[in-house]
Amino acid sequence: MPPGLRMVQKVSSTRTFARIAPHVIPALDRAVHRLTRGKVLLSARLLPGVILTATGARSGQPRRTPLACMPEEGGSWLLIGSNFGRPGHPAWTGNLLKHPDAEVSWRGADIAVRARLLTGEERERAWRAALAFWPPYAAYQARVEREIRLFRLERC
Repeated sequence: MPPGLRMVQKVSSTRTFARIAPHVIPALDRAVHRLTRGKVLLSARLLPGVILTATGARSGQPRRTPLACMPEEGGSWLLIGSNFGRPGHPAWTGNLLKHPDAEVSWRGADIAVRARLLTGEERERAWRAALAFWPPYAAYQARVEREIRLFRLERC
C-alpha cells in the first residue's frame, strides 16, 4: 500500500469528508480536466477516474460528472453510486437509469458506453470487488439505508 493511502482512506470515510468533498472534488476535477484537455483528473491520483457525460433524466441536457471508477478487464468500468455516504442516490445514477447510453473520458479518450445497473449475484460480486479496491465504500454503505447503486459501463 503506498505511503499515506491508509490515512486517505480513513479521512475519506468520515462524515466531515462526506459534507465537504462533494462540493470541492468534482469542481476541481472538472477544471483541471478542462485545462489539460482531458489528460488529467486530480482525484485519479488516488483512484482511477472518468468524466461521465450522461443525459440528464429531467433536463435532457448533457451532464458531465467526474467519478472514481474501477476499471475491469476487457475494457469495462464499474461505477459506484456511493455519494460519499450521503443519504440520497447521486443524480448521475438517475441519469443512467433513464438514459443508459453515455460517454466517458478515460485517459484523454472519449468512449461511447452503455450503462447497466447491477443486481443480484452480479452486484454482490462487484460489491466485494469494490470493497477490496476501496475499503471506505463499506463505511459509506453503513451510513445510509439505501443500497448503493453499482453500474457497469461497457463500450458500445
